[in-house]
Amino acid sequence: DNFASIVVAAKWGRNVFDSIQKFLQFQLTVNASILTINVICAVADKKSPLTVLHLLWLNLIMDSAASIALASEPPTEALLERPPVNRNDSI
Repeated sequence: DNFASIVVAAKWGRNVFDSIQKFLQFQLTVNASILTINVICAVADKKSPLTVLHLLWLNLIMDSAASIALASEPPTEALLERPPVNRNDSI
């Protein structure tokens, strides 16, 4: 094979890894904030501002928007300048 194709594959692989990290961070942030709002309202003995249907719609919209945004991000040359990630490291 051509060495250029190996470089392109490494660049895209690192881009996918970065996109997965960003997606997980975004999802954890959104879900933690929604959980916090509902827990505070439950403790304050008030009606929850978000119903089950609201939560489902929020998850559907946030999942779709985040995955589309991160999947369309092209790789950059700066990805090749950092050292590779150890396979035993956590995401």
